[in-house]
Amino acid sequence: MGKKDSKAAKAAKKTRTAEKAAKSKAKADSKNKKLAAKTGEEEDVDLDEMLAEFARQQAEFEKVTITLSDRPSKRQNASLVANPLQGKHELFLFGGEATSSAYSHFFNDLFVYSIKTDQWRKITSPNTPMPRSSHAMCSHPSGIMLMFGGEFSSPKQSTFYHYGDTWVLDPASKEWTKIECKKQPSSRSGHRMTVWKNYILLHGGFRDLSASTTYLDDLWAFDVTDYKWHQIELPQTMSIPDARSGHSFVPCADGAILWGGYSKVKASRGLQKGKVHVDSWLLKMKSDLKGVRWERRKKGGFAPSPRIGCYMVPHQGRGILFGGVYDTQETEESLTSQFYNTLYSYNIETNRWLSMGLRSRKRRQEPVVPTRERRDDDLQKNLSNILQNLNIDIKEMLADVEAELEDEDEEPVEKKEYPIVSQLPHPRFNSTVAVADNQLFLFGGLWEDGDRDFVFDSFYSIDLGKLDGVKVYWENLGLDDAVDSDEEDDDDEGEDEDEDEEEPEDASLESEEEEEEEEEETLEEEDPDPRPWLPHPKPFQTLTAFYRANINEFVEWALKVDHNARQKELKRIAFELCEARWWERRDVIRAAEDEFEEMGGVDEVIERTGDRSSRR
Repeated sequence: MGKKDSKAAKAAKKTRTAEKAAKSKAKADSKNKKLAAKTGEEEDVDLDEMLAEFARQQAEFEKVTITLSDRPSKRQNASLVANPLQGKHELFLFGGEATSSAYSHFFNDLFVYSIKTDQWRKITSPNTPMPRSSHAMCSHPSGIMLMFGGEFSSPKQSTFYHYGDTWVLDPASKEWTKIECKKQPSSRSGHRMTVWKNYILLHGGFRDLSASTTYLDDLWAFDVTDYKWHQIELPQTMSIPDARSGHSFVPCADGAILWGGYSKVKASRGLQKGKVHVDSWLLKMKSDLKGVRWERRKKGGFAPSPRIGCYMVPHQGRGILFGGVYDTQETEESLTSQFYNTLYSYNIETNRWLSMGLRSRKRRQEPVVPTRERRDDDLQKNLSNILQNLNIDIKEMLADVEAELEDEDEEPVEKKEYPIVSQLPHPRFNSTVAVADNQLFLFGGLWEDGDRDFVFDSFYSIDLGKLDGVKVYWENLGLDDAVDSDEEDDDDEGEDEDEDEEEPEDASLESEEEEEEEEEETLEEEDPDPRPWLPHPKPFQTLTAFYRANINEFVEWALKVDHNARQKELKRIAFELCEARWWERRDVIRAAEDEFEEMGGVDEVIERTGDRSSRR
């Protein structure tokens, strides 16, 4: 009896368990079905529609917005870089900081300035780098722009931070891309970057660790072919430049040139004192980075006096330097500084400095050029002698050349007229500078008057070919009446400084004045023509006129450079060779032009054409 009751109880329990499991399964199926309906995972959902929605959301996240904008706000320690793409006449301005006695504000906005249309545009995108200043940014001919490092602080500057991130900016799409590398330079600011072949080189900088400041002397190369950093290891027995920041680092055929900079070195009682570097070094690059070496250069002739807060920007085989500051007397209670607004050119190949002064804007009669018919006849006669044995359409090439020349003679896009002044901008240091379209652009800068700091809100350009004035786009120096009244005293001090041989800048200026005549006499000896067999520009001859007068020689030279070049490509190479030659001898020709003007000026420049025999 007991056994039968036990069997019945087990069967009933088994039945109840099965019913419970069935109910649980039904409940779970119902729940999953409702969840699938909510998430859109039902069988009748269109997969293409889902993917299109995901793509739309991603595009919205990465969307780059370009809008017309007013000029950038006042700031310091930003970066200004020219667009590396062919035919793009643009400047990119990124970051910077605005600092007052109460707070600091850092920017991460990106502006693009079109030189041709005279318009500023603001670029916004969700993946823009974090706000920063004192970073380094460099453009590579391959069509990318690289940014590394920088610094950031809290509004009251109680905490300080250095970046160690790498970003690539596409100048065509204006998109930022963060590059993640396992091995890369340490975080820093005040470093410098330049270009050599497929590498972007980085050197120096500093890290502020509150208790102390560490200056760096390491050297890195970013390969634009694989987007990777490579540290350049140097032999421990080899002499290398001292650690520094804020120096000049410009490209050359062999590698790069390093000049100047600032660092702090150990002093007595465990303290540190500032050191202004005036040395120059040649970085000799090799395809195999293990063979890279530093080579110290001798001090170049007519070098600028010691200064910081300035660095060279490259232009046609030379470096252009503006401004700077030198602390002439520093104590625990006071600081006396000398600010500069001088402009220098540094010839990289000859290791020679040249002071670049502005000329007076005299009205000259435009050079007389041949008429279109005469020019066509001359071009066809000269080119036919060169190209008669080649399968090249001379008429088509002539049309291309004429189109190029007409493009250069076209009136620029109508834009606002700006005043052109005959004096260099107010002395300052830490100006943001760049070169584009053979013009030097200067943005902002700092100046000090006692305990007061002035961050200039200004933007200028200087034509490096003519040097006939400074174009002022806007200028707000923020100097009040009290400071203006002091300018007279500054002028008086300047007169006294002319007689004071102890001031670094004045001493160098006196030296230049004393040796000016000797320099002119020995100019050809100091600056020998490296290629005397090539056409030589004449004083006051423009690049276009030089090209027109010597087109047959440059086409002949272009054929030697590239035997397979034809038509448009041949014309392009010829013009580039002509432009390089014109800038190669620019400093020598400018000295001759200055000599002509001292003799009474030149009222008319005539370009004579025709056979050489007619000029004898």
